[in-house]
Amino acid sequence: MNRKLAASILSALLYAHGLLGFAGLAGALLRDRTGETGLTVHRSAAQSGASPGSSLHVSALG
Repeated sequence: MNRKLAASILSALLYAHGLLGFAGLAGALLRDRTGETGLTVHRSAAQSGASPGSSLHVSALG
């Protein structure tokens, strides 16, 4: 019984580790991809609310 419990806990930990690794890799690849385009998107602090008239500011770097 203890061996089955240990095996299931180890399996769950390895699965979670794999998901976090995949998410980290995807985040790094997407961050590099947006860095190559030279575009940045930001929202000012005054417009951070979810009002219908709020807009995003897009600026090109380079």
